[in-house]
Amino acid sequence: MENKNPTVLPDTMSTLARLGDRLSLARKRRDLTAEQMAKRAGVSVPTLRSLERGGTGVGIGAYLSVLEVLGLEKDFDSIASVDELGRQLQDMRLKRSKR
Repeated sequence: MENKNPTVLPDTMSTLARLGDRLSLARKRRDLTAEQMAKRAGVSVPTLRSLERGGTGVGIGAYLSVLEVLGLEKDFDSIASVDELGRQLQDMRLKRSKR
């Protein structure tokens, strides 16, 4: 049987855990229970709990739904909006092609 959970590096796991902590804190600041949040976001309570623990098997759509309930969906839109490495690589290719 195929493993459905992707292999995740430790740094990525830490990032997901920190994100989950922040989302949990944002939910609590808004005085929402896990049940209320899950219902509003259209996810199950176990999925929400996994998301708040930084679970690697949670779909990105669930994260976006939770962000929308919290009013933080604009944060999602900024992901990868600044690609400094990509620009540097592109600039290097452009400089080489002019020679």
